[in-house]
Amino acid sequence: MKFLALCVVRSTMLMLMVALAPAWAQEEAIGFVKTVAGDATVTDGGKAVKAVPGTPIRLNSVLKTGAKGTMGVTFKDNQVMSFGPDTELTVDEYLYAPAKGDLKFAASMSKGTLNVVSGIIAKLKPEAVSLKTPTGQIGVRGTNYVVRVEPQ
Repeated sequence: MKFLALCVVRSTMLMLMVALAPAWAQEEAIGFVKTVAGDATVTDGGKAVKAVPGTPIRLNSVLKTGAKGTMGVTFKDNQVMSFGPDTELTVDEYLYAPAKGDLKFAASMSKGTLNVVSGIIAKLKPEAVSLKTPTGQIGVRGTNYVVRVEPQ
């Protein structure tokens, strides 16, 4: 009888894992905070957390630094972003499956300063990288760029 109960429990757990796999995939980290000085937050699903080294970055994460804050982030493709004070950026799209040719990075920056060292996505498929600002869109074709968005 115990064996039958154990089999039912295992089957139920397996079905739940299969059903929830797409949700887990959406939660997969696409990068991590590497450095922080001063105030910085990462917001996922409307919940802001204080950024510390190791904080995961996910699709649709909002990355913010305070008036005296800075933050460094590294993505899975080795793209590195250095955020200056009073900066806000949202990761809009991120695809990194080089074996399949699925490569894309798109973000929106509403204010602040940002220094970017491109990763593998920009090297393999430069047209797949873009950064939107309130006044335009940047198409990345190089390996290093700096962006400054003035307050409105």
